[in-house]
Amino acid sequence: MLRNATIYIGIVLCLGCGFKREQADLIIHNANISTMDTELASAEAMAIKDGRIIEVGPERQIMNKYNATDVIDAQKKFVYPGLIDAHCHFLGYGLGLSQADLVGTNSWDEVVSSVQKQSESYPEGWLMGRGWDQNDWGDGAFPTNDTLDLLFPDRPVFLSRVDGHAAIVNSKAMELAGLTGNEELIGGEFIKVDGQFIGVLIDNAVDLMKEAIPKATKSEKKRALLDAQERCFAVGLTTVDDAGLMREDVELIQEMHESGELKMRMYVMLSDAQENIDHFLPMGPILEERLTVRAFKFYADGALGSRGACLLKPYADRADVGHIGFLLDSIDHFRLRAKEMKEAGFQMNTHCIGDSANRTLLQIYSEQLQGTNDLRWRIEHAQVVHKQDVPYFGANSVIPSIQPTHATSDMYWAEIRLGRNRVRRAYAYQELLGQLGLVALGTDFPVEGISPFNTYYAAVARKDVKGFPEGGFQIDNALTSEQAMYGMTLWAAISNFEEEVKGSLTAGKVADFIVVDRDLINSAPEDVLQTVVLNTYVNGEEVWRQY
Repeated sequence: MLRNATIYIGIVLCLGCGFKREQADLIIHNANISTMDTELASAEAMAIKDGRIIEVGPERQIMNKYNATDVIDAQKKFVYPGLIDAHCHFLGYGLGLSQADLVGTNSWDEVVSSVQKQSESYPEGWLMGRGWDQNDWGDGAFPTNDTLDLLFPDRPVFLSRVDGHAAIVNSKAMELAGLTGNEELIGGEFIKVDGQFIGVLIDNAVDLMKEAIPKATKSEKKRALLDAQERCFAVGLTTVDDAGLMREDVELIQEMHESGELKMRMYVMLSDAQENIDHFLPMGPILEERLTVRAFKFYADGALGSRGACLLKPYADRADVGHIGFLLDSIDHFRLRAKEMKEAGFQMNTHCIGDSANRTLLQIYSEQLQGTNDLRWRIEHAQVVHKQDVPYFGANSVIPSIQPTHATSDMYWAEIRLGRNRVRRAYAYQELLGQLGLVALGTDFPVEGISPFNTYYAAVARKDVKGFPEGGFQIDNALTSEQAMYGMTLWAAISNFEEEVKGSLTAGKVADFIVVDRDLINSAPEDVLQTVVLNTYVNGEEVWRQY
């Protein structure tokens, strides 16, 4: 009897061992996993092999079924899909890390002081800085370049406004660019006071100046990409949509992916440049493991803060001169590009801030898309949309790609620009969501900070990080916590044609995920601001750990 019992136990043990013979590379267990699938399902464990999720489910189910080289006890921490920033400037952010940081400066004097300090650290070449916002300085007036001329008579200075659509330069920079401030422009402006140019450039005038600035070298760009990657992994981003790159940038990214240096997944929107059109349209989209290039980025207008956004009626604070902003190119140009995009199978993503810019591009989109489709063209920002134009999104399957922190950055002065009635049509995220049942969320960094948790808070609470205003800014257009998370995961993946490979933690998708210290969906919005990313994984490889 004893012998028979021993044989029976041995058989059971062997069967048990045989049952647990499926091999994985990594198991995450004892976790609170939010899969962010369409059912918002939860799980306790996840098995990963060859960079892909092979199963997600209950603790015992996964632990009994799989062996793994690496088994991680998550200690009940919270696991989410890797976050996607659907609109940012990844390379530009990295390059800007070596420039004077002017974000949050409270006066022009403070800007100048920061530039002086920068000049001590970088004593040669162009003095560069980014992040000033005249709306934070009391009267909201643009600065003049007198002080820059006095301090730096022989060294060019270029200081970009926070939105990148305006800059102030000194006379040396103008001289090197061969500009006087009297040039006639379409889609831009040289700001003058009493007929005198004060050094402030708007939109296409900025682009003219940039032609004179030495371009970043390959080694500088490489360093910038790696610096940006490190900071983005630390806040839980595993995919970034870089809104506007050139062919040489794409080739560098490919090279760094192949070498293994760059692990960040990238969805690239190509800049509207003839070089890119000539190269990529005949070749077609690039669909690689960590790189997708199937979109072009266009600029319909400028920014609201620098009064370059194109409005249907004059700015409330420049109504006396009838200023309505401007389109940055001709309507014929956008029509031609839309036709080219559709014929070549590329996604068209257009920066539209003002209600006139949104109307113009939505109508052009409609001419090409002609109703429901799966081309997934996007309007980037969609900040001020006239009520009668909102249905264009749903009717033509156009995806709103929005940045919630723009609302909470602009809310202090948006009504001054737009007036009391029109501002109510701005940052209408819940209304836009109702068109297709999804929105893609991003930050537009470095225009805003890189943190997706700030994006979440601005979307849900409609407040800035200081908790202002009480009750939230136009709170009726706030997103729910679930909607905010979908906007940075599954919906963002859909906006990139990538929902079959990422955006949720389900079998068959890439193992891009983060481990955080709190429940992002069920916590109070203000608590989400304090989120700590403990681990970030890309393709099942840990790329960030909070020590």
